[in-house]
Order: sequence, then structure tokens, then C-alpha cells
Amino acid sequence: MFLTLDDFDFEGKRVVLRVDINCPIDPNTGEILDDKRIREIKSTITELINKNAKVVILAHQSRPGKKDFTNLKNHARVLSEVIGKEVKYVDEVIGSTAREAITNMKEGDVILLENVRFYSEEVLSDWKKWKDITPKKQAETNIIKRLAPLFDYFVNDAFAAAHRAQPSLVGFSYYMPMIAGRLMEREVKILSKVLENPERPCVYVLGGAKADDSIRVMKNVLENGTADKVLTSGIVANIFLVAMGYDLGVNEEVIENLGLKSQIEVAKELLNNFEDKIVVPVDVALNINEERVEADLNKDEKVEHLINDIGEKTIELYSKIIDEAKTIVANGPAGVFEKEEFAKGTEKLLKAIANSDGFSVIGGGHLSAAAELFGFADKIDHVSTGGGATLEFLAGEKLPVIEMLKESYKKYKC
Repeated sequence: MFLTLDDFDFEGKRVVLRVDINCPIDPNTGEILDDKRIREIKSTITELINKNAKVVILAHQSRPGKKDFTNLKNHARVLSEVIGKEVKYVDEVIGSTAREAITNMKEGDVILLENVRFYSEEVLSDWKKWKDITPKKQAETNIIKRLAPLFDYFVNDAFAAAHRAQPSLVGFSYYMPMIAGRLMEREVKILSKVLENPERPCVYVLGGAKADDSIRVMKNVLENGTADKVLTSGIVANIFLVAMGYDLGVNEEVIENLGLKSQIEVAKELLNNFEDKIVVPVDVALNINEERVEADLNKDEKVEHLINDIGEKTIELYSKIIDEAKTIVANGPAGVFEKEEFAKGTEKLLKAIANSDGFSVIGGGHLSAAAELFGFADKIDHVSTGGGATLEFLAGEKLPVIEMLKESYKKYKC
């Protein structure tokens, strides 16, 4: 259970709103290439404005060392266009200019502070062993100590960063109620439904290159009985094919180079326990001199070229299973969809998902980008804003932000 925007009166109150508007950026111009995450937080901001709150937004863009690590000036401009109201950009977070701007706000004003990851403690505090982190520990950072006294409520709408425990994501909860924004509320509700109480048959479609994450999801949904079928593609499928005794040649080197060799043993264990529920490709598309060449898979024949997509027979098989499903959860593309010759598997599976009568959910990252590219995003019931957060949620992991929302509910719910 969470505290939501329905639980408080925000009239005249100062609200710190943490969002994830980390967007694809043109490294040459700094222009935002896809504003989906900005559009997704519109409902929360608009509701707070309509309730006469004073809204101060904290956000990040990329991380130190990346080409798209930049300020949030353009984010403020795009956000202003999205909500139809000026969002004032302040190019600092904890300095006197920022604090003065916050103090002087009027009801309905909206401010976007600078990229919180410009401050080293925000990045360095992202300990993976989050069990050692408490709100009090994160509350002792300068960002929180300087800003917390200025606010009445903390609204967290940053689902895509919910698997992180950085100060701006959990630290304010030590001083004030931590409230789920509408996006956070919607993400958790939908993902919980497909994980805990899906309509059946429930089919998971797992691909992409982050095979270890996808295999953790597979393990969770098979062991808890959520998934009736798991369709594999991409590196995930290659790992399972090797585990089944196929000789994938150069593709096995790719698995090793990605640091995923240990996942073969995990795949063997899953096959031993759930072989009837795990579906692997029957044919693939090989990259031979950048041309697509379809090939059936045979345990007696070595695969001599890179596998860049699933084949036509597999597409037909998977599409039929998807068509009969009542719940479909997909994450990761089926192949190298960025290359036109090898986009067929990803496009056809997305089409099958979009046309299905079942309830459909796809994870963020590359698959949501592919859904936008091929024009299917509007036909999917839920396109998650999360990449890593979605995967960890579906894998049954505890996400720091979600855990802190639960703790705040226990502390402040009357």
C-alpha cells in the first residue's frame, strides 16, 4: 500500500516532486529526441497545480562520463509545452538562488532544478547493497539537508529509477510523507497485476541482450507459477539453445564476451524444471555479409554465422501463442532491429502483441523504442517507462523506492 495524491490537501503546500525524465538526447545539439517520459508525468504535475501546490521538480539526465550527461534547460522547455504552463528552470539544486526561488513561489508555480547527478553524492550514494541504506543515512546528504526544510510533502513519480537508492529518491522520506505520483501508482498497479494475478494463458516474451536480467524474470515467473509459456529470442534464446546442446559457434563467443556464460547453467536448471513452458526458436536469421539468411536449427549442425534475428517459422509459432494468450508481458527485442534486414522478428512479434485481445505490457528500453518505431506503441495496453526497474520488479526484487513508499504508508497513514 502507498500514500497517493488522494490522501493529502496540497493547497498552498510546497511539494518536492522526484521524476525520471531521462531522455534520449542528440549529443551534438542537446535536443530531446523522445519526450515520452516527460509526457508520462503530466498527470501528476497537472493535478498538483490544480490543487494549488507549489511544485519543485528534481530529476536527472544520464550520468557522469556519458555523452548525454547535460543540464535540464531543454527539459524545462519541453515540460512547459507538455503541461501548457511555464516551468521555471533554475540552474542549481542546493545553492542560495535555488532556495530563494523555492521560498518565493506562489501557488501553482512549477520549478525544475538542475540535474541532481551534477552532485557527486547523488551518484556515489547509489549503493547496490541497498539493504544497508536507510532513509536516515540518505537524509544526511547535503542535497536532502539543504532542501528538506523547505518542503511539506515528497511526491515520487520516478518509477524508471525505482531500483536505485540515491538521496533524491529516498532521502526526503525521513522528514516528510513520501507519496506515490500517478505514474508510479499506475506502473506498480499494472505490473503487480500481471505478476500476481494475470488472466490465463499468461505468456512472457523475453529477448534482448540483457539476458541475465531476463533470465531472472523468467526464473521468478516460472517458479511462482505466473507464466504459462515463456518465448525466448535474442541472446536469451541463444543461451537456452546452448544449454540444450546446440552448437552455436561464434554466437557462443558473444555470450562469453558479454559475461553471460554462467547463465548457461541457470538455463539448464530452468529447462530441467520447466522444459514444457520454455519455448526456443526453431529457426534463425543469420547475418552473412550483412544479408539476412534464414536457417533451421539442427543439433547436428554447427551455426557458422552470427544470429541476428529469429526466423520466419519461429515468428509464426510465437505469433500463434501470443494470439491465444490473455496476458502478454514482453521485454527486449527479438533481434538487431536497428538493422532493417533483421527487424522482422521484433516487428512481427510487436504486431502480434498489439493485435492480440489479451492484456499487453511491454518493458521500457529498446522494446518500447521499437514499438514507437514500428507504430505499435498506442496499441499496447501498457508501455512501461522503466527499463531496469521493470525487469527487477518482474524478477521479484525489492526496489528501494517502492520499499520506502510502503514504509511511509505505515508511518503516516491515519
